[in-house]
Amino acid sequence: MFETTDYSKLTLEELVSKEKKMKSYTILVAFLCGALMGVAAWAATHQWGFFKTVMIMAFSFFIGNKYSQALKDIKIEISSRNKEN
Repeated sequence: MFETTDYSKLTLEELVSKEKKMKSYTILVAFLCGALMGVAAWAATHQWGFFKTVMIMAFSFFIGNKYSQALKDIKIEISSRNKEN
């Protein structure tokens, strides 16, 4: 899901298919990030330490950021292809 892909090499149909697939994962990614934030909040209140709490929150941010950037890149490539036509 988070592999680095050169979207300029894909056809428009492949880009649209990949965009639909990624949009279907939106709720799953949001749930995962929310669950990790919940674990981080629990860790902060149950003496897990500052470092573990921050690492869990950073991992959650990393997942959300990678997902959002990949979806944004696909949308940019699709819109640039539509402008060419």
